[in-house]
Amino acid sequence: MRQGLPLFVSILIVSNLNVNTVALANIHLAQKFDCNDAQTQLEINICAQFAYQNADKKLNQVYKQLLPKLSKSRQQKLIAAQLAWIKFRDASCEFEKSAYEGGSIAPAIYSVCSEEITKQRTQQLRNYLQRDR
Repeated sequence: MRQGLPLFVSILIVSNLNVNTVALANIHLAQKFDCNDAQTQLEINICAQFAYQNADKKLNQVYKQLLPKLSKSRQQKLIAAQLAWIKFRDASCEFEKSAYEGGSIAPAIYSVCSEEITKQRTQQLRNYLQRDR
């Protein structure tokens, strides 16, 4: 095992950690090894989560650029649409992951699904941004 992974495993054992703490640990670990050459299922899962988090960061940047360019009425509609989209993304990826329930690949399946759907939504928001200049 690479240096740092045993610490990560012990962190996961602590039951009172919140999801953000684990996500930050994942980012730190993903930066320690080459995600283009992930060797273990744990590395693949961490790298998939890291890729999703990067996609989500880009989506939030585009969303924050678009929102102030809209009228108040359209802002409210976008916010409602975004909340509905988040529910859709999560439910859709839960469904995809369910085919691998209990398997060590399930977290990677969920993260890859989340990344793909997030990239699609980011492109939709970019299209709105260009139309609403």
